[in-house]
Amino acid sequence: MTLSSQPEQTATALPRLNEPAPDFNALTTHGPLSLADYRGKWLILFSHPADFTPVCTTEFMAFARRAGDFAALNTELLGLSIDSHYAHIAWVRSIKETFGQDIPFPIIADLDMKVAQAYGMIQPGASDTQAVRATFVIDPDGVLRAMIYYPMTNGRSVDEIHRLVEALQTSIAHQVATPENWKPGDAVIVPTPQTVQAAEARMSEGYETKDWYFSTRSL
Repeated sequence: MTLSSQPEQTATALPRLNEPAPDFNALTTHGPLSLADYRGKWLILFSHPADFTPVCTTEFMAFARRAGDFAALNTELLGLSIDSHYAHIAWVRSIKETFGQDIPFPIIADLDMKVAQAYGMIQPGASDTQAVRATFVIDPDGVLRAMIYYPMTNGRSVDEIHRLVEALQTSIAHQVATPENWKPGDAVIVPTPQTVQAAEARMSEGYETKDWYFSTRSL
């Protein structure tokens, strides 16, 4: 019998798409907040490794600059890191003093890592004590619609997250899919026929059809 010399790693449980997002009650820079407080709105819950770090600072400023654009989509922003409440407050003040950028959204203080663990933000291969750059898109009913994970070394694209929210809202509202890099005004993808008879009929249904399985239309 051979004993492995590799350290045992605890598997990180991940929430699942199209299921209820993990509930939370947490202290934030805007006071206590829970997932229920966002019912009726879309929510972007995003984690960062640590306060007072350069990559995270650029991300927070980017989210802050786009806060109005997210609000126009009925979407709230909520940050998180495994730092103290007072560290968050000091960092927000530092960003304002150093870069002239207000941070208008709350930040969860998650020292006990309960929220981070519930959302699978702790990745043992990256760090056991810091959250990776995870982003969760939650719909107004509290259902998890999308997850994006970035390594600790590389900042995420806030423009892409905004585009994703627009695409998700469009898909849900119109029961369609969206192609690569879809933006408002672009054609959307019509659901694929599910029977031979429906496939035969597809060519005459008035869509822009390349083949029976590939049809698009304008909204």
